[in-house]
Amino acid sequence: MKTANSLPPAEECNCFAVRAAARHVSQSYDRFLAPAGLRTTQYSILARLKRKGPVTINALAEEMVMDRTTLGRNILPLQRDGLIAIKSAASDRRAKELRLTKAGENRLREALEGWSQAQARFEVAFGEKRAAELRELLRTAAASEFTPPTQSTNR
Repeated sequence: MKTANSLPPAEECNCFAVRAAARHVSQSYDRFLAPAGLRTTQYSILARLKRKGPVTINALAEEMVMDRTTLGRNILPLQRDGLIAIKSAASDRRAKELRLTKAGENRLREALEGWSQAQARFEVAFGEKRAAELRELLRTAAASEFTPPTQSTNR
């Protein structure tokens, strides 16, 4: 019988299981992307910019389900290496837009082979059907209303 002071088994924690799986998969993809000089998150940023075109930092952070400061840390090396450009948005000069550069398109093209290998390896190891089901479950979780409302810090 569980008491108020006893901890549930670690394997019952949904958050830990998702984060551990995410770290494992990310580390594997990182190894495949390393020859192109990118990490998984950087690849995802470049791919989204390629698909969507210029986008504000806030919009990209929301779309990628990332904190704006975390996204900022990830875009710094991309900007430094000339893979993305950050400019004021035409519609609102205060907003900053990210744009994929020609060098970024070239790097993304180089990385696509590694990403494809990682994707294929995952699907062989996990099963193509199960991998598709997993992606759908994870998209559903990311879009859920699970997040609690912002709580006041007055205690």
